[in-house]
Amino acid sequence: MVGSVTQLLAQYHPATLLGSGKVDELKDLVRESSASMVIVDHQLSGIQCRNLEQELLVPVLDRNQVILDIFAMRAHSHEGKLQVELAQMLDQLPRMVDAWMGSLSRQGGGIGTRGPGETALELDRRRIRDRVKQIKKQLESVKKHRAQHRASRKRNKIPSFAMIGYTNTGKSTLINQLTQSQVFVQDQVFATLDPTTRKVFLPDGPINAVITDTVGFIRKLPTNLIEAFKATLEETDEADILLHVVDLSNPLMNRQIEVVEKLIEEFNWHHKPIIHVFNKIDQAAFEKQFQVKAFPRVFVSAQTGEGIDRLKRMMSESVRALYQEVELFFPKSEEYKIYELGRETQITKREAASSGTLCLAHMTPKLLTRWQEYLVAVEGVS
Repeated sequence: MVGSVTQLLAQYHPATLLGSGKVDELKDLVRESSASMVIVDHQLSGIQCRNLEQELLVPVLDRNQVILDIFAMRAHSHEGKLQVELAQMLDQLPRMVDAWMGSLSRQGGGIGTRGPGETALELDRRRIRDRVKQIKKQLESVKKHRAQHRASRKRNKIPSFAMIGYTNTGKSTLINQLTQSQVFVQDQVFATLDPTTRKVFLPDGPINAVITDTVGFIRKLPTNLIEAFKATLEETDEADILLHVVDLSNPLMNRQIEVVEKLIEEFNWHHKPIIHVFNKIDQAAFEKQFQVKAFPRVFVSAQTGEGIDRLKRMMSESVRALYQEVELFFPKSEEYKIYELGRETQITKREAASSGTLCLAHMTPKLLTRWQEYLVAVEGVS
């Protein structure tokens, strides 16, 4: 980076986002520094991007485009590449204006005619919409495949954890410590794009559980990324317990926590049990731990292994508190729903009655809410 400028605005300029004076200042900076590109830390419309490029005479990218470019570089699996391509397509569509990417629209047309430019633009839009449909269809099959795996885990009563947090907080290194596996690790933003699920053995708990490493969050997460990564985010949505991993050594720790907590609310995950895992204690001053207010919490170093045993014990305790054995009664007219219940949790006992069937099952708080109309007290069934 050769320079930067900042502007606080009461209201964004519709043509260029920035005020005219700031655009002139930026133009001088580009010329003096011989900059080859300008990046704006905000979302730009297609018209704003075009107008800025005409003023500055260099390519202009906004925040979303930079994030998507980073995702494109990090994507390795077929699914990851599909998700990034979908996000890029969804980002491109609203940006397509009259001079779209050097197509025929630059040639223009005569007065009172459509002109070849408009035709080229419409063709570009149609191609992108068709490609979006194809990608969504392929990702839907991935979604169904994952749903089958989750249903299998629920039937076998295998508790699941999802690791969430700001990007580059050490989630992949932590999952390697917990599971003794070799998930790809790199000290860079968005090193993990595809969810990786591994078995983790917990002390004094179930025989095993599963833990999923997911894509890291970031401030002002582009909505197109959320749309494209829905299949990935479902792994977190369906997890029983969340591990919120925080980089204790980062000077912007509190701001990153706020970003993640806001997204937890937005995705409606706040009802789930959350363990706050403060990572990188080997790189942070000890006094930093006294600034932490979140509970339940644990301090660890994914790099050295310090605190990992305590984290596993907390995970075991959260699993034991998760499941509650309850009774449900299904009238004969609704006994077909017992099959659906068996797909979601373990039914430990089934007893036929004259007017229906009584079931004993292990339920999480989320399942209790869903099946509450069938819940009964023991003495309430004769």
